[in-house]
This record gives sequence, structure tokens and C-alpha cells, in this order.
Amino acid sequence: MEPTLRTGDRLLVRLVDPAQRRPTDAAGGRARPRAGDLVVVRLPDGPQGPRPWAVKRLRRVEPSGALWVESDAPGVGVDSWTVGALPSDRLLGRVILRLPGRPRSLRPMPPGR
Repeated sequence: MEPTLRTGDRLLVRLVDPAQRRPTDAAGGRARPRAGDLVVVRLPDGPQGPRPWAVKRLRRVEPSGALWVESDAPGVGVDSWTVGALPSDRLLGRVILRLPGRPRSLRPMPPGR
């Protein structure tokens, strides 16, 4: 998902209410993901077996409710161009905050350096 996300970034994700398949906040309110949101999805299994959870950009919700997700780096990784639109039950959550990783200059130096 570079350049939007980088290695070491931490994400705060609003999880999906499994019964509703819609994001739920702590107060119980619901907010459907919208085009442009970063979402966490479970991709279909590949030839080598299960794929890990993935962070993708939601491009559109189709009339059937299926989700069209894409990587921010076109042609890199697995997204809807590879596996097609995902059923709504593949949505795990919506990213609501990105915390950048610490710059290399702020990381503790190993002993002896």
C-alpha cells in the first residue's frame, strides 16, 4: 500500500460488527465504509493456500454489496483486479488512523555502535 502506508506504520482499525457486516463504533453507531476508505479485508485463498489479511483502498461498493478493493500501487499485490469483487463478509474493518513508524534516526542504537 505504499506510498500511503509504509513498513512500521501502525493502524487503528474500527472492526466490523459480524452480525451486520458494517463497521461499528464504541457507542454502537454504524458507518458504512465509503469509496476512498482504507479497509482491512480477508482475501480469498491463493494457489499456495490462505492469504493474510490485507489493507486495501475501497474503490466502490457494487449494487450486490460486493466490495471492489485496490492497492494504492497499481499492479502490485493482490486486489480486485486479481480476485474480483469481494463479498461483504470479507470486510474485517475500516482504518481510522495511521500512526507512522519511528524514523530510523529515532530508533535506539544497538550496543557497540
